[in-house]
Amino acid sequence: MEMAQIRLESRNARIKIDTQKPVQSIEQPQAELDLQQPPAEMTIERTPYKLTIDQTKAREDVDLKSVFKRTEEAAQLGYQDLLDGISRSSQDGDELMMIENGGDAISAQAKRNSEDPMYEFNIGWIPSHHSVKIEFTPGKVDIDVKMNKAINNTKPKKAVHDYQPGKVNISLQQYHSLTIDFANLKYKGINFEQEI
Repeated sequence: MEMAQIRLESRNARIKIDTQKPVQSIEQPQAELDLQQPPAEMTIERTPYKLTIDQTKAREDVDLKSVFKRTEEAAQLGYQDLLDGISRSSQDGDELMMIENGGDAISAQAKRNSEDPMYEFNIGWIPSHHSVKIEFTPGKVDIDVKMNKAINNTKPKKAVHDYQPGKVNISLQQYHSLTIDFANLKYKGINFEQEI
């Protein structure tokens, strides 16, 4: 006996997906570099040192005198000898004027005038101490530096960004379907031969 059969054939629906990838480009133009550094301004003012050495007194101590100094000393010595001579003559005259008061004025004057004078001398230095005069004025250096700032006129440039978004297209490639088929099923009258 042949059994009646129902055959079902179904097809699933299929989705079709088309994708278009996004495109992105980034460019970074170089910046316009404008950088300047003015040099520093430096001024230097210098006052030179001054050294003065006066050895006139030391030269006089070793008898290396100028003509003007010798003339001045000779004039002073002559003037002093004149005053000493006047004083001595006056003193001798006073002693002789008072000879009646006693005393031996003539022999005392003869003795005094015949003896060499006694010169006092101790340790001496030639040239004498501090005879060379030294004066020193130190020099001076003033340095003035003026710093100049850097001049920066650099212009940056923005990045060039181009972006095209991607696309996704979704469509139905195949619709779902269901096919029903009957086998070994006979139709008689208004009813089927077999009940299903």
